[in-house]
Amino acid sequence: MGELLTLEEAQSRVLERVRPLVAEPVPLGRAAGRVVAEDVRAHVDLPPFASSAMDGFAVRAGDVPGTLRVAGESAAGRPHGARVEPGSAVAVSTGAVVPEGADAVVPIERVVKNENTVEIAHDVEAGAHIRPRGGDVAAGEVVALQSARLTPARLAAVAAAGVATVSCRRRPRVAVLATGSELVAPGHELRLGQVYETNSLMLGAALESAGAEVISLPPADDDQVALREALERGLACDVLVTSGGVSVGEHDLVRAVEHALGVEEVFWRVSIKPGKPVAFGVRGDTLVFGLPGNPVSALVGCELFVKPALRALQGIAEPLPRYEPGRLAGALRRNEERDEFVRARAHSEGDAVVLEPVVGQESHMIVRSGAADALVHVPRGNGELAAGSVARWLRLGD
Repeated sequence: MGELLTLEEAQSRVLERVRPLVAEPVPLGRAAGRVVAEDVRAHVDLPPFASSAMDGFAVRAGDVPGTLRVAGESAAGRPHGARVEPGSAVAVSTGAVVPEGADAVVPIERVVKNENTVEIAHDVEAGAHIRPRGGDVAAGEVVALQSARLTPARLAAVAAAGVATVSCRRRPRVAVLATGSELVAPGHELRLGQVYETNSLMLGAALESAGAEVISLPPADDDQVALREALERGLACDVLVTSGGVSVGEHDLVRAVEHALGVEEVFWRVSIKPGKPVAFGVRGDTLVFGLPGNPVSALVGCELFVKPALRALQGIAEPLPRYEPGRLAGALRRNEERDEFVRARAHSEGDAVVLEPVVGQESHMIVRSGAADALVHVPRGNGELAAGSVARWLRLGD
């Protein structure tokens, strides 16, 4: 069977086979979560004019302290057209244009307003409470870097800079196929030997969160003909993800059928627990992942191998899982041969995140694992990670 790959070796072999997808223009209203294919540059200065940071009065700094004549008002979207002359002030709203001639804004709470005048008792510095034109970004400067995901804040930045369409990597089309003659859709009555099919729903949701367009294929029986037909459909996508049928049992047929369909197997079996019998291959530009049938094993394989590949397909520069530091609530024994991923609940205690393993770590216990929101990485080696020690963990559900 050959030597097992380490986690790091397997992830490296996956990413070596990934080629970012082509770019396409995307209207900004449909670009949330998409990955930028080239730097996005501002079309305008932002702010596009000198604007007030406060409700107050636009003045000439040299005129105060003093009593000034109110010459008009500059409201948001309705600028005061005339120049502010010596001895005068213009009422101004937050975000409104600061009129020509004014070089400071005095907040309204610092003035005494009379019928046609304002009294200002304090000095004010030139530039006070004025947002200069281009103070946020100048036209032509970058507002979103290539390979950045368009988060809500980045979408707002791009829109504010006057950009209506962005060049984004195409979203990966991913086919998800659960295999096994024992699988039944939820809602149907179970017969002896049958179980409800959960992996398609779980994997589909996980992959959509990573930017994929998911196509859920109907489950396939452990039958050469049925598998061949289903796998052929899935191989038309950018990525095919199967669950089940990749171990060494008599009915584990997925890898053999894929080989007959021209899939080049890059690796099979990785030194991780759960999820050791994970497979990865390619056919042309299609990436093919074979995840174990046990739900928790499939979930771990998805987080460690499939989601990084999807990020890389979209051009994200650092596609591997992003670990966070946390403190263990209890000791965890290390495995000499395999990296383990322990399901846990994360909660805050002061400035620290505390990780408490859930009860029931077997790879088939998806209901027990449903209570977990963290995967704690226990590196291969001797001894244990002591209670209170720092461990790396992955956030589930992101």
